[in-house]
Amino acid sequence: MPVIEGVRLGPYEVLAPLGAGGMGEVYRARDTRLGRDVAIKVLPQSFSSDQDRLHRFEQEACAAGALNHPNILSIYDIGTHDGAPYIVSELLEGETLRKRLSGTALPQRRAIDYALQIAHGLAAAHDKGIVHRDLKPDNIFITKDGRVKILDFGLAKLTQADGNARQTDIPTRRVDTGPGVVMGTVGYMSPEQVRGQTVDHRSDIFAFGAIVYEVLSGQRAFRGDSPADTMSAILKEDPPDLSATNRNVSPALERLVDHCLEKNPEERFHSARDLAFALEALSASTVSSTETIAIPALTPRRLGRRELIPWSLAALFFLGAVAFAIVALRSATSTKDEELSRFYVYAPENTKFGGATDFISPDGRKLIFNVVGADQKEQLWIRSFDSLTARPIPGTEGGGARLLVAR
Repeated sequence: MPVIEGVRLGPYEVLAPLGAGGMGEVYRARDTRLGRDVAIKVLPQSFSSDQDRLHRFEQEACAAGALNHPNILSIYDIGTHDGAPYIVSELLEGETLRKRLSGTALPQRRAIDYALQIAHGLAAAHDKGIVHRDLKPDNIFITKDGRVKILDFGLAKLTQADGNARQTDIPTRRVDTGPGVVMGTVGYMSPEQVRGQTVDHRSDIFAFGAIVYEVLSGQRAFRGDSPADTMSAILKEDPPDLSATNRNVSPALERLVDHCLEKNPEERFHSARDLAFALEALSASTVSSTETIAIPALTPRRLGRRELIPWSLAALFFLGAVAFAIVALRSATSTKDEELSRFYVYAPENTKFGGATDFISPDGRKLIFNVVGADQKEQLWIRSFDSLTARPIPGTEGGGARLLVAR
C-alpha cells in the first residue's frame, strides 16, 4: 500500500507523493531533526520479497551514496519501514530532461551546457568504478537554476574493487520492458547491452550520445515499431545525420555525438573525462566565435557581396592616401631632412584579401583586414602601421570575420 501522508518513516514525516516508477514510489518528506525537506523513495512492501528488485534497490543506495558530486543526486540516508526499505535523498525542484524536451530540440548552447554537466557527473561515478547502465532523459533532472542531476543508480554496477570495497556481481537480467529485453532501457542501451555482454563505462558514453542526439534533434537516435526493431537499429543502423534534422548544429558537435555512438566500444571516447574535455573545448570555441571578439567599438553595417569588393578597394586607397598625407605633413613641418615613408599593405603569404571591409583600430595605429587562406576560409588579421608584419586575430576563423562585419 502507498505510504499515507503524515506517516513517519524514522525521523522523516511524509508530506506528499511526488511520483512512482519501476524502482519504487517517491514522496516529499520533512526531516524533523534538521528541519529540511527531503525526497524519500520507498520500495513497496509487496516488492520487498522480490530478492532481485530488493537487491537492485539496495544497490542504488550503495552506489549513489558513495558519490559526492554536484551533478549527481545526493543520498542522505537509508532505512526500513514496516519491512519496506527506503532511501532519503536531496529534494529537487525542477523537471526531468524528458519533460524539458517534450519532443522538441534545444538550442546548441543549452545542449552543450547540459551535456557538459552530465559528462562531469559520469566522470565522477566512473572514477569510483560505478557504471550507471540506465542513462536516459528520464534519469536526468534539470533544477530550476539550471543544474543537471543524474538520478537512479538502480541498475548501477561497481566495476572495480577499491580497498575493502567488494566488487558486486550483478548479471544481466530481464526488466519489465518486454520479453527478451535485457537490463537497461530500450532506445538508450549500448550494442553490448543489447547482446547481453559485459558492459563498462563506455556503455554510459553510448547512452550519453543517444541523449545528446535527442536533445539536439528532438527525436530519438534509435527507434522502431517494437522494442526488437529498436534494438536491431542499435546493432545495425546509424541514426540520421544531425545536420539533416537541425541545420544549426555545428559539425564539431555532430562529430562528437557520432564518436559517442560508435557500435564498437573501442572506437568511442575512452573516458567520460575525455568527453568532458572535448565538450569544454567545443564550448569555449563556440563562445569565442559567437559572443566575444577582442576588438571593441567596431560596428559597421552589413554589406552585400556586390558592395564588398569596391568598398574594400576604396578602403585600401583611402588608407594609402591617409598614410601619405600624414608623412607629407610631417615632412613639411619638420626642420630636419626626413625621407618620405610609404605604407604598403600586402596580403599574408598564401592568402588573398577577402571581401569584408577593412578597418582602422580605434587608436588609429592598427589596420584590421580580412584575408582568405589557402583553405578558402576567412579570418581577420591585424597590423600596426609601424610594423612590417601582420598576425591573425584568434577567434575570427571561419565565420568570425563575417560576424564582425555584421556587428
